[in-house]
Amino acid sequence: MVQLRYIIPSGANRVVFIIAPLLTFVLALVAWAVIPFGMWDGGKIVISDINVGVLYLFAISSLGVYGIIMSGWSSNSKYAFLGGLRSAAQMVSYEVSIGFVLITVLLFAGSLNLSAIVEAQRGGFWHWFWLPLLPMFAIFFISALAETNRHPFDLPEAEAELVTGYNVEYSAFTFALFFLGEYMNMILMSAMTSILFLGGW
Repeated sequence: MVQLRYIIPSGANRVVFIIAPLLTFVLALVAWAVIPFGMWDGGKIVISDINVGVLYLFAISSLGVYGIIMSGWSSNSKYAFLGGLRSAAQMVSYEVSIGFVLITVLLFAGSLNLSAIVEAQRGGFWHWFWLPLLPMFAIFFISALAETNRHPFDLPEAEAELVTGYNVEYSAFTFALFFLGEYMNMILMSAMTSILFLGGW
């Protein structure tokens, strides 16, 4: 029988320490429920085609901050706590700009449904929203890089002074859950860029 082994610091809050990476991973996974992947036999390939898909994604991405705050606090380490605060501040600040960009796309498409946003761009390359909303496209791309901690916005990692930030006390599978969530969020932001500006499927 295989046992998962990981180290929990002696001063850490054990329950919150384990829940934090699980929360980060589960929220990154749940966000994919409203992403439309295409059409097949006249129907859309999407898990849940809800009319408020954009609001759902915005709410889920906002909840992702809690996993980072919980991991920084529960580790009972000043380095992890400072890293958690930095990551949370960066995520919250760039979500504001993403929200403003989403408003402009919604005004163009006339719907909060992601499938309807893709349908509004029907007609080929010159009908996609990237051209009339080019400044918003650039802002969304930059904000998505910052939201997912990609270079040059990888300040929360801050190897020199914060020792990788909020996940410094994590190891093994709990550490892997953070990075699975982070990379799923990167792919999600890529999918959102495609759906909102590049014609979707």
